[in-house]
Amino acid sequence: MAKELKDLTKRSEDYSKWYNELVVKADLAEQADVRGCMVIKPYGYAIWEKMQRVLDDMFKETGVQNAYFPLLIPKSFLSREAEHVEGFAKECAVVTHYRLKTNETHDGVVVDPAAKLEEELIIRPTSETIIWNTYKNWINSYRDLPILCNQWCNVMRWEMRTRLFLRTSEFLWQEGHTAHATREEAEDRAKQMLAIYAKFAEEYMAVPVIQGVKSETERFAGALDTYTIEAMMQDGKALQSGTSHFLGQNFGKAFDVQFLNKENKPEYAWATSWGVSTRLMGALIMTHSDDNGLVLPPALAPIQVVIIPIGKGDQMAMLDEKAAGIVANLKKMGISVKYDNADNKRPGFKFADYELKGVPVRLVLGARDLEQGLVEIMRRDTLEKESVSIEGIEEYIKNLLADIQTNILEKARKFRDAHIYECDNYEEFKEKVKDGGFFLCHWDGTAETEAKIKEDTQATIRCVPYMFEQTPGVDMVSGKPSVARVLIARAY
Repeated sequence: MAKELKDLTKRSEDYSKWYNELVVKADLAEQADVRGCMVIKPYGYAIWEKMQRVLDDMFKETGVQNAYFPLLIPKSFLSREAEHVEGFAKECAVVTHYRLKTNETHDGVVVDPAAKLEEELIIRPTSETIIWNTYKNWINSYRDLPILCNQWCNVMRWEMRTRLFLRTSEFLWQEGHTAHATREEAEDRAKQMLAIYAKFAEEYMAVPVIQGVKSETERFAGALDTYTIEAMMQDGKALQSGTSHFLGQNFGKAFDVQFLNKENKPEYAWATSWGVSTRLMGALIMTHSDDNGLVLPPALAPIQVVIIPIGKGDQMAMLDEKAAGIVANLKKMGISVKYDNADNKRPGFKFADYELKGVPVRLVLGARDLEQGLVEIMRRDTLEKESVSIEGIEEYIKNLLADIQTNILEKARKFRDAHIYECDNYEEFKEKVKDGGFFLCHWDGTAETEAKIKEDTQATIRCVPYMFEQTPGVDMVSGKPSVARVLIARAY
């Protein structure tokens, strides 16, 4: 059974299949009976909850407050901001009736034609419209600003091709929506939230990211600027892992959100929105995991340490007692720990199960080892085992968890940096991009060049990155002067 638990397709054989199998085998999520939707299972949801807690605290440290806005949005709201409605129109799920009735044969239900809504309602694909319609009632003076709201909720975007966590019709996320008195305040807030996402990705997810600004073609519908963090997965593809948008006064004007400024003159409010979603779960899996299963960063692992006893008969009472002390001490240190002394599963099964689920540290309490004052420790990131003294084991584990967190970040960073290439020759680029990686290429700033790259290679401009020095150059496609060296990659 242990072998079956770990019997994953290898990444080198079929990366996509490996990912799909791992999500299910590791008990993170499964396909729902509703097309394009997923069931997030308790183990997967526990990781998402940890993400929520950390991000929520980071948001609140900057003055953000949580609120909640309706799931259903009047269709007319989406018509008020032209770019916004065009960007989301093809993804919207529409509610047209408010009642069902029993069918003629009384063995089911049908939509009651008499219950047609006067105005259709849209299940939120994002909430800018209904939130800014609400802000109109909250904002009168510059003294009412800024408004810094965030909501944790679900959204619906009707996707044709779905994959668990990475792209589903319904997904969980947070969406922040802020209103400001000046352009500068709004732009600063949008950049500040992107920096928070980058810090969270690197310090908690152990995922190195590249920050930058999107091209006009790739920016959020209705935004003046979209800022992004881009992560590299183990197959060399990019995953957009968080975005923050400077919306200008577009939504202020669309919903007539005006305030009297310090000069007592009316002005439209300035806006931002920003969000991350359960797509971060996909980033976590694809950045670190291996052919044996999940590799979770200790900062987000639901179980950071699992303790497994190996003994018989009377030995078990002694092992239980010894484990109880270790568990209590680890919990006092804020470390999440599970003692698995279930007698209906063999140790080999347990080893395989917790390895598959990415538990960072496994401690084995063997009766014979304890007679010598030793325990066996295995770290999930390297699969290295060692026998260590049981004296001071809690402090040893604490330090080991910190080392694992650092190690998997550095491993991911080295992989990413080794797959970033400067490229100024289009034919060379077209050949190399097939194998994945991030490409720094000069771009002339035109949508036509951007479209040709996408058509020829399926790669897109991910962003104009901040972390690389910009130098003059020539577009590799058009031969025209470059406006920037951009990051290009195939992406999820």
